[in-house]
Amino acid sequence: MDEQLKPLREAIDTIDRRLVELLNERARLAQEIGRIKRDGNVPVYRPEREAEVLRKVAQINGGPLTEAALMGIYREVISACRALERPLRVAYLGPPGTFSELAMIKQFGAGVEGAPAHSIDEVFRAAETGAADFAVVPVENSTEGAVGRSLDLLLLTPLKILAEVSVPVRHHLLTQSGTLEGITRIVTHPQTLAQCAGWLNRHLPHVEKQSAASNAEAARIAAQDATAAAIAGENAASLYGLQVAAAHIQDDPQNRTRFVVLGNQEVAPSGRDKTSMILSVPNRAGAVYHMLAPLAQHGVSMTRFESRPARLGAWEYYFYVDIEGHEREPRVAAALQELRNVCAFYKSLGSYPMEP
Repeated sequence: MDEQLKPLREAIDTIDRRLVELLNERARLAQEIGRIKRDGNVPVYRPEREAEVLRKVAQINGGPLTEAALMGIYREVISACRALERPLRVAYLGPPGTFSELAMIKQFGAGVEGAPAHSIDEVFRAAETGAADFAVVPVENSTEGAVGRSLDLLLLTPLKILAEVSVPVRHHLLTQSGTLEGITRIVTHPQTLAQCAGWLNRHLPHVEKQSAASNAEAARIAAQDATAAAIAGENAASLYGLQVAAAHIQDDPQNRTRFVVLGNQEVAPSGRDKTSMILSVPNRAGAVYHMLAPLAQHGVSMTRFESRPARLGAWEYYFYVDIEGHEREPRVAAALQELRNVCAFYKSLGSYPMEP
């Protein structure tokens, strides 16, 4: 067998040497791009360009690597090369081990400095004040719907949405021992508790449930208390040295959370984009119909429509709307101009690449 493997291993060694040479050649080009960006005051992070690179990689992939595997490799290549231009600091809802951290890593790769914050408010504030270059915040979950605090802060912030990233939510029941023996309470984030309510009612209906600020915080508590079980992801289990007592306990196996990246820059068209906005109309019959009519008239597809009560008066609402296309595209620009004319309130949250 060794005789059969030897030439194959030698071929792999040769390819690895060439790969290292090519990766460093790519890195040197990235450094030159970084120099040109600095001279021209151009942002280091260009989500439209990164989305374009990833789409091209997916198109030329002939296997046997899966598209997901190849995209993961290239995200790290892009991240390492970007870090040569300038290291970036990204705020997220902490502590380490949360799905927010996972979303940050998925979008930016390992070549950034994570800045965990204690609340969504602090995540926004870090990017607004310049303590972080960017912020990653959750905006909706496929099971529980919108993340209300994020929507409220999007209304107030000067930050723009630069990118979107979705993360599969896989919840595990974690304990020190890997069993439920001696467990007297389950600690987790309230939204996670709702996402696992069916499983918990069937298997642990009489065990006390307690709220934590985040799933990672719940894991930290369970790591210090053998009578506590946490509901969290695999990254939290690994970080806090916990064992999986029950895996995949979320009620919806397709459960996902969508995050957005926030920052202080505009994003150019990538060829496959999305635009987000917040709208409000006078409280009268047919107002919402007339508000949305320009989208239909210009052939602009709406992908999300979320209402949230306004605090300005009784039974008035803000509408959070996502549409396909970039606001610089002529048909989208025309539709948005008409929207501005019919809306009592209009705020653009930015245009950004759709997630690959």
